[in-house]
Amino acid sequence: MNIALWIAAGLLAAVALTGGITKTFVPKEKLAAAHGGGWTGDASAGFVKTLGVLEILAAAGLILSAALDVAPILVPVTAACWIALMVGAMITHGRRGETGLVLLNVVYLALAAFIAWGRFGPESFT
Repeated sequence: MNIALWIAAGLLAAVALTGGITKTFVPKEKLAAAHGGGWTGDASAGFVKTLGVLEILAAAGLILSAALDVAPILVPVTAACWIALMVGAMITHGRRGETGLVLLNVVYLALAAFIAWGRFGPESFT
């Protein structure tokens, strides 16, 4: 179970890091033109960049806090926060009729729920 949780955390951290770097460093206009990025056209540049920074921090929280044994409780807390983020993403994409992206967000939500359950429960770091 521990290995499965590390793999799930690694996958989710890769998703968070990729999305975070993109949202933080790619201009909003370019994001809005990309597939799945249309929502950024309706958001301020500051909001998009803030989400990007939060996603980069989530990637660090999912891996580094446990790997470095510095506040490993941040792993399940970060996963729980990711669940909230994915609910917002599903609502946003659902309103735009982007069913495929809603389903992808459900997968990310399920990974985060597995990590939160596992790290708060049977495979806690404490």
